[in-house]
Amino acid sequence: MTASETAVSARRFYAGALNDAEQSDFPSALEIVGVDEELALLRLRLRTALADHPEDLPLMFKGIDLLVKLVAARYRLSKGDLRDFAEAAAGLRTEIQQGLAKDESDG
Repeated sequence: MTASETAVSARRFYAGALNDAEQSDFPSALEIVGVDEELALLRLRLRTALADHPEDLPLMFKGIDLLVKLVAARYRLSKGDLRDFAEAAAGLRTEIQQGLAKDESDG
């Protein structure tokens, strides 16, 4: 199985879980490199959850645990690792876009 076939298989794997809007946004989501926006969003959602449900300690601990894991993952990467990741993500994005274009022309 080629990398392109793997990318197309991954898209098909997730397709059943995505609604129409998510499926149309999927190629854009593939273009995002890094997790800074996800970190910011998670922080905002955690703040909202804590304000709305201050008594829900399991929710608070789950949110904090997820935030800690994401921050640890974010800052564990060296600059070289980030460059390699960006290059790999760009290559995967291109392969998926080509697979999507092929699927559209076939179907």
